[in-house]
Amino acid sequence: MAQGKRISVAAPMFCGKEVEYVQECLQTTWISSNGRFISAFEESFATFCGASHAIACNSGTSALHLALLGVGIGPGDEVIVPTLTYVASANAVRYCGATPVFVDCEPLTMNLNVELIADRLTRRTKAIMAVHLYGHPAEMDGLSKLARDHNLYVIEDAAEAHGARYRGRAAGALGHVAAFSFFGNKILTTGEGGMLTTSDPDLASRVRILRGQGVDPERRYWFPILGYNYRMTNIAAAIGLAQLERAQDHIRARHVVREWYDKYLAGLSPLIRLPHEAEHVRHAFWSYVIILEDHVPWSRDAFMEQLDQCGIETRPVFHPLHTLPFYRQPQESFPVAEHLAQRGISLPSHALLTEEDVEYIAGCITNVLDQ
Repeated sequence: MAQGKRISVAAPMFCGKEVEYVQECLQTTWISSNGRFISAFEESFATFCGASHAIACNSGTSALHLALLGVGIGPGDEVIVPTLTYVASANAVRYCGATPVFVDCEPLTMNLNVELIADRLTRRTKAIMAVHLYGHPAEMDGLSKLARDHNLYVIEDAAEAHGARYRGRAAGALGHVAAFSFFGNKILTTGEGGMLTTSDPDLASRVRILRGQGVDPERRYWFPILGYNYRMTNIAAAIGLAQLERAQDHIRARHVVREWYDKYLAGLSPLIRLPHEAEHVRHAFWSYVIILEDHVPWSRDAFMEQLDQCGIETRPVFHPLHTLPFYRQPQESFPVAEHLAQRGISLPSHALLTEEDVEYIAGCITNVLDQ
């Protein structure tokens, strides 16, 4: 690592035709929510996921909101949501007037614990949100069976899971509908943006209408329903298409970074827990998360501060949603999520990292643990 260099926790990689495609948008003046790149990006992303339809949106949160609306979530409904996830998972449920019902996670994958869901179901439960946290697919076999048994929808929050696979199938085609994010720190990015995928043609049609202010597709400026301005711009789609054309390069780079971390951190297993990857999945490794073991005297925040002094940016694992002010449930206890949040740290995990960077990060972690 060069002297004085700071290692960021995330960074986008532009290795394709991003500049060429954006220049085309500017030269043709197709810069808003019409233009060839939007449909090209949607069609290519549907193929990438193995879904029949993809609908581009202006954010991952918008895509998640549209997914919920698309399956009919509304006031009075309940949606099962893991408490350990980014806040957008629950916020999108609230946007629909529905209630997120939190469930604890399992300790290895950090994903929704399927065995705990049944006790949280009520007659108002309408869907389960399967969050592929940090890029590891949720346990879809158990979730899908539970959903079939109780006539529930399965909504994938795949914001962090571009390229992840479950039993050979891609994230984005594992439930009734899925939502992706293309924020600047994601594996594939458009700066801000999102995508909804589904193989249900009726759901796709509803979502397209909702995305564009509720306009009638057969009658210009006629709005039969309340809709939203959730459209993606042609410029964002141009960037996204260029990223998608090199998707395997982006995905491969994340796995190389994972292999470097595994190699250089292997000797620290009594002190930190490395990311788990179930045998039947391909982890996307959007983020490489380590867990400080309980006998390590450092607090998570103090440990992160030590790495910051070494020029290494890190992130804490998400705060469990039931601990946030808007969703606070002081009577509820979700011990696994609480423990992981208190001891979990996301290390730099982007595709621009070099082996030298990862070796330096591992060395700093070792030095802090040796104190």
